[in-house]
Amino acid sequence: MPPTSTFSAPTGLEVFISYIGMVGMVAVIVLVIILVFKMERIRELQAERNKLKRAFEELDGQAKLIVQTDVELHKTQEELDKKISGLVTLQKLSRLISTTLDEEEIFKKLDEKHITELGFDRALVFCHDEAKNYQCKAAVGYSGEEAERIMKLMTGMPLLMDIVMKQHKIVSSMDMDRAAKETPHLLSMLGLSSFVCAPMMQKEGAIGLLLLGSESPYTRMTEGDKDIVYILATQIGQTLENAKLFEGTWRAQQELENKIQIRTRELSAALEEIKVISKRKSDFINAVSHELRTPLTSIKGYASILAAGKLGELPPAAKERVEKINKHSDNLSDLINGLLDISRIESGRVEMKMEPLDILAMAQSLADMLAPPMKDKNVEFVINMPEGLPQVKADKGQLERVFINLIGNAIKFTPPGGRITVSARPAENAMVQVGVSDTGIGISEHDLKKLGEEFFRVDNDVNAKVKGTGLGLSLVKRIIEAHKGVFSISSQLNHGSTFSFTLPQSQ
Repeated sequence: MPPTSTFSAPTGLEVFISYIGMVGMVAVIVLVIILVFKMERIRELQAERNKLKRAFEELDGQAKLIVQTDVELHKTQEELDKKISGLVTLQKLSRLISTTLDEEEIFKKLDEKHITELGFDRALVFCHDEAKNYQCKAAVGYSGEEAERIMKLMTGMPLLMDIVMKQHKIVSSMDMDRAAKETPHLLSMLGLSSFVCAPMMQKEGAIGLLLLGSESPYTRMTEGDKDIVYILATQIGQTLENAKLFEGTWRAQQELENKIQIRTRELSAALEEIKVISKRKSDFINAVSHELRTPLTSIKGYASILAAGKLGELPPAAKERVEKINKHSDNLSDLINGLLDISRIESGRVEMKMEPLDILAMAQSLADMLAPPMKDKNVEFVINMPEGLPQVKADKGQLERVFINLIGNAIKFTPPGGRITVSARPAENAMVQVGVSDTGIGISEHDLKKLGEEFFRVDNDVNAKVKGTGLGLSLVKRIIEAHKGVFSISSQLNHGSTFSFTLPQSQ
């Protein structure tokens, strides 16, 4: 019989316990899994928190930067607005200062209104004279006594004055520790919390200083304030220099006007004296010439009778001397006539009969008349005048005397084989320019200045051989001037001469 086994079925309790154990294991496993997930989530949250913390810190830094930038921009905008307002006021003040040349008026422009518009509360201006003595020229916000006391205090600061007046630099309250450390009570003396002090410049250096300051402890001087004060100080210095130059120029002008008035009176008196002397000379020449004419006429008449043999034939020697008397009488008569002509022209007693004249026709007529002496010396005569040359308005007889005198001189001083040229051309101001040129011996520069004076003759070989009165060119000059023309001479020694004159065109 097969063996038998004993198997007993599990009880309900055991099944329950087994079931509970399995559930517990599953629960533990689930809890472990949940815990793992939780731990992973915690790590993720911690990483997220750290990330958020970093982002917050970055945002906080950026917010602080934005706030700081906004504050700086606000300050910059305020500074810019202040600078623009100051520049506008500075331009207006500079225009007001530059419109006056009175020193007192210049400093009066620095009033409280303009100082306030520049952004300051008080102002002081000190200037020194040539002896380096300072004076207070303007004070805004200070009494006269306070300004004088502050001026003495500041001018007694070697370091401060050396920087401003000698080194030509700007000193502000920001530079107090460096520039004015020997005067710690300066700000309290000024009654200011901040200030800017700048030199007033001119070409020779600083002539004074300008100080502008603020009373508010919350106001600090900026570089813009320093620039405005420096520009204003320079403008005042230049305007003061212009006023000084104007005063010097005005005084010089007054002195010059006084000298001109004195000189004018002297010249007027001299002119009147010259007129009197000239009239006396003319009267004397007229009187002497008329007095000489009567005996000269008798001398010449008797000499002519004797030379003609009407009183009997004279011995050859006597006849020769009588002819010399007759010849020299003619020369003396020409001299008297020349003097009388000059005197009449000067006094205006010669009546000029003005009429249209053809210069070319007159030159050709005179060429025929003077042909014999030119032919004797083998001198070529050339007329150089363009066709259609305007006629001139002149006195025919007087103009012929001018041509005869000038051409006669040219013949006298031109050597054989030379050339004489008469030219004419239209000139400016409705005039005609006429010239008589020769290839003669010329005139030295020294003699050229005196030529045309009465009785002056050039010292040369030709004049030594040919006698003359020295009145010819003087007469020519006065005739041309009586025609409202101009007479001139150009010459070079040994290269010929040109005598030029102008005549008005006939309208």
